[in-house]
Amino acid sequence: MVGTPSDVEKVTTGQDGVLSGMKPGGLFVDCTTSKPSLAVQLAACAAVQGVLALDAPVSGGDVGARAGTLSFMCGGSEAAMSRARPFLDVMGSKISHMGGPGTGQHTKMCNQILACSNMIGMVESLLYAHTAGLDADAVIGAIGAGAAGSWAMNNLGPRVVRRDFEPGFMIEHMAKDLGMALEEADRMGLNLPGLELAQRLYASLLKHGHGRAGTQSLILALEDTAKYMN
Repeated sequence: MVGTPSDVEKVTTGQDGVLSGMKPGGLFVDCTTSKPSLAVQLAACAAVQGVLALDAPVSGGDVGARAGTLSFMCGGSEAAMSRARPFLDVMGSKISHMGGPGTGQHTKMCNQILACSNMIGMVESLLYAHTAGLDADAVIGAIGAGAAGSWAMNNLGPRVVRRDFEPGFMIEHMAKDLGMALEEADRMGLNLPGLELAQRLYASLLKHGHGRAGTQSLILALEDTAKYMN
């Protein structure tokens, strides 16, 4: 796992890339959240080398990494999936084979679209609670177990209340992922206004120097908007 699609290309392709040094029968697994088209390209390059390839981006953040409960979304052949599964089982509790090369990355785009919209709802809810004079921790307890409950509310909501913006997943990485999701949506002719809103909010935080903060720092963008309106 590296940071960006350009990082993936840099370390895997070319004369000094990982793939060029692999022997036939090897297994290449990329857990970076990257472009689906690049995953397809790398799988084709790996096949020329006789190497099995799997795109296997993850979800679960720092909490899932420490607990070994990450979710892996995998794209590649059945053979690649079978070879990789024992290793992924050590790190994750949910291992999903979504189809051929690139489908793992497409599934991660779905994950990020849902996560960013969920995050907007969570921080808006807590901003409303605070402004209404409610005990925000009590609000999390009251609604977190109901239909409106979510991983973000129950795990990141308390961090927002404590003003703890340490990263489980950094804003700079989420901004990168949302940009890729928008590119893919545009390519497919999709209009996703919730995704566009989230991308603008995270881009604003990135511009103002919050790139290394956790995604729950989205509350800062909404607080700034509220101050401007008042």
